[in-house]
Amino acid sequence: MKRSLWKYMLMLAAIIIIAAAILFLMGRTPFGPTGEIGFWTGDVHSQYNSQRFADPYSFTHIAHGVGLYLILLFFFRRLPAGAILLLAVLLEVGWEILENTEYIIERYRAIAIARGYFGDSILNSVGDILFAAFGAFLSIKFPKWALAAAFIFLEIFLALTIRDNLTLNIIQLIYPIPAIESWQLGLS
Repeated sequence: MKRSLWKYMLMLAAIIIIAAAILFLMGRTPFGPTGEIGFWTGDVHSQYNSQRFADPYSFTHIAHGVGLYLILLFFFRRLPAGAILLLAVLLEVGWEILENTEYIIERYRAIAIARGYFGDSILNSVGDILFAAFGAFLSIKFPKWALAAAFIFLEIFLALTIRDNLTLNIIQLIYPIPAIESWQLGLS
């Protein structure tokens, strides 16, 4: 493996360890309130959502990585791909920390689909960061048209399967729309 690749991998590991430490200091629990370690939950309405390493929202974090990488690439074209990937991961870490503040947790709880949300476990946040890093890595390897097609597919797939996706999540977090909330609850 190339030396520069090892350098970026070590920096990525350090960023994730620091993020986990910050989340721990914020009072986040390593494995959620139940203390159970798990890899996956497919039920976004269960007590394990946002507590396991992965859940359906993991796909939105892949989209975070793609989007962050492409935005950063637009502004920092001269930086090496690995540096842009690390910047995208740092922004994702910033989101994970912000997402687990009481303010954002309360904002999510105000949305019907996330009424029982009590924040992410550290395991889930680490998973989210790794999924975003994977999305940024895909942005290095695949053409932009393929990334756009995959993003649209994921958004439609998640809307049909869990009645939520990155776009709906952002809309409902910033400016909740009752018609979307009603649809997410299956009332319309």
